[in-house]
Amino acid sequence: MFGYKKLIVWQKAMDLVEKVYALIKILPVEERYALAEQLRRSVISVPSNIAEGAGRAADKEYAHFLAIARGSLYELLSQLEAAERLGYLTIGEDIETLAREIARMLGAMLRKYGTIYSTTTHYN
Repeated sequence: MFGYKKLIVWQKAMDLVEKVYALIKILPVEERYALAEQLRRSVISVPSNIAEGAGRAADKEYAHFLAIARGSLYELLSQLEAAERLGYLTIGEDIETLAREIARMLGAMLRKYGTIYSTTTHYN
């Protein structure tokens, strides 16, 4: 019934949610409601938009939600970079590798389902 759960990109995005939520726990108290909340919103948006797009009838709609998921992924990476630069945490190689995989998968899906989107991969 819920075909999106079979998508490897959705499964990897859920893995990313778990990893980022674990990182959020080590943020200083003063960042628990600002940066932490932004991290939560952006990371949960990735699998959520993949799932929502999978529930749409048209390829163009699916591509739209995949593009939103990719944008949320890049937003997350920017927030993690900011947290790292501020000395709050270290982005592990596992998170970067996982994010890179998700970005590539979303890019491939966008090329398949959305001819209106760029065919270049933004995250190398």
